[in-house]
Amino acid sequence: MKLNKATRFALFSVLELANNPERHLSATDIANKFDISSHHLLKVLHSLVRARLVGSVRGAGGGYRFIGNQKRITLLDIAEIFEDIRLPPVEAEAADDTEIGNALSQIMHEIDEITIATLNSISVETFLKTMHFYQDDLPKSTN
Repeated sequence: MKLNKATRFALFSVLELANNPERHLSATDIANKFDISSHHLLKVLHSLVRARLVGSVRGAGGGYRFIGNQKRITLLDIAEIFEDIRLPPVEAEAADDTEIGNALSQIMHEIDEITIATLNSISVETFLKTMHFYQDDLPKSTN
């Protein structure tokens, strides 16, 4: 399964904002951090505001912040705002009429099922804990 740009931008944004939910960040701050288009990101952030995962405040000191429930919101919840994640029926192609083609088609369908289950099993909170765990294992800079 390949996630579209909007979904990836949403995941970057939500996870960055949830990492410090008291902090407000502008779309430009987030876009610069991940080297992505701020124009496209603004559209994504508006969708996240409508979904009540992100709040926005205008003016000086304003920006966006995470307002969702870190324990309940999963990566799948975020992805479903921008993607039709439901598994499509397995469509037969000419090669699927062969033993190898049929087996390969079934395996690809199972991979999609596993991907969906995995995204659904990882909450924002779990992701952030895992991220911090791996960051703690990185070698410290000696500057």
